[in-house]
Amino acid sequence: MTLDHTLLIKGASLLGEQTADLLVEGGVIKAISTHPIDASADSVIDADGLVALPGLVDLHTHLREPGREDAETVLTGSRAAAVGGFTAVLAMANTSPVTDTAEAAERVLDLGRAAGLVDVHPVGAVTRGLGGEELAELGLMARSRARVRVFSDDGRCVGNPRVMRRALEYVRAFGGVISQHSQDPDLAGPTSCCHEGELSGELGLPGWPGVAEEIIVARDVMLARHTGSRVHVAHVSTAGSVEVIRWAKAQGIAVTAEVTPHHLLLTTDLLSGYDPTYKVNPPLRPAEDVEALREALADGTIDAVATDHAPHARHDKEHAFVDAAFGMLGLETALPVVASVMVAEGRLSWADVARVMSATPARIAGLETQGRPLAEGEPANLTLVDPAGSVTVDRAASVSLSRNNPWHGRSFTGTVHTTLLRGVPTVSEGQLA
Repeated sequence: MTLDHTLLIKGASLLGEQTADLLVEGGVIKAISTHPIDASADSVIDADGLVALPGLVDLHTHLREPGREDAETVLTGSRAAAVGGFTAVLAMANTSPVTDTAEAAERVLDLGRAAGLVDVHPVGAVTRGLGGEELAELGLMARSRARVRVFSDDGRCVGNPRVMRRALEYVRAFGGVISQHSQDPDLAGPTSCCHEGELSGELGLPGWPGVAEEIIVARDVMLARHTGSRVHVAHVSTAGSVEVIRWAKAQGIAVTAEVTPHHLLLTTDLLSGYDPTYKVNPPLRPAEDVEALREALADGTIDAVATDHAPHARHDKEHAFVDAAFGMLGLETALPVVASVMVAEGRLSWADVARVMSATPARIAGLETQGRPLAEGEPANLTLVDPAGSVTVDRAASVSLSRNNPWHGRSFTGTVHTTLLRGVPTVSEGQLA
């Protein structure tokens, strides 16, 4: 199917509210009407009972290519993203080699375009080789064909405050943002593998306390205020971090924050079986932190949901808990988890889901053609959701190359029916088109 293909979507509920027909032509929404559109089209989607959202945007995806194509590639990760309702993803920089040059960023961009299923935007490293000492080619990456605007050493914290200040000052000139992995290396060292608390003591596992995250969040919002630049807090996991972010926003500091689906639902209690599937960084936290994160997402303190999709090959994950790799899959299941945890419980409307999973992530990343309103003349990057659809997750059925899926065997309500990238279906009735 090509961009000149015409598509009529009949009877979709726009953001879960008004029902309308949408005519898509030339990759854009040509017409929207609350009355039936009487126009010939090359194909028709009966969207009765479906919710139309702008295509989802993920601020935090690990695609592993180049370097670890045994765990994921840009193509397989793009497939997983499309199945999950995403039309754009930001690919993190901790590949091998690291995305710390303009050439490396353009390579990721080109791999994404070759896959053609979602818009893949490379995230640039903050420091060379993620070493935390010397700034990477921030300006060159920003001026490259990839037009990098988000920079992160994710997986590692930019721990040196002088380096973090310089990075914030540098990206301010071109509207960039630093996305920080908030983990003080002295409070949560290299052997820390789970939340520090009573359970970690019982299990004999080295833990890292919530304050190791919170102290970096507090430092960085003050640096953002000092520099007048933007800081983004990746994968917020504690109630204390929420308090700092809420305070910073009240002061007018340019801070945004994201939460992962797994931190909205899973708790540290799952570690009692030593299952390395549940080893993630930052770690799963107690129920009181989970509740604080849900409240913060609902009230806008946390701006966005981001998957932190982190695929791993079996030989990296299937170890004793302390030795296993950090990370979980997330692209294919993000929408069902959010629908079940936040929408079904009345904490978010579908319009809110569009805000936290599409419009706001696109704004934070500076993506001009993503997260757009459902309106005539806008790019037809769309996701149709079946709010009554149910799914029981089967790790073997994932289109990702990896199987470190924390949701295996769990059932959720709210499923992706169709994903459209510039009017072309990438997923149809839940399956790759």
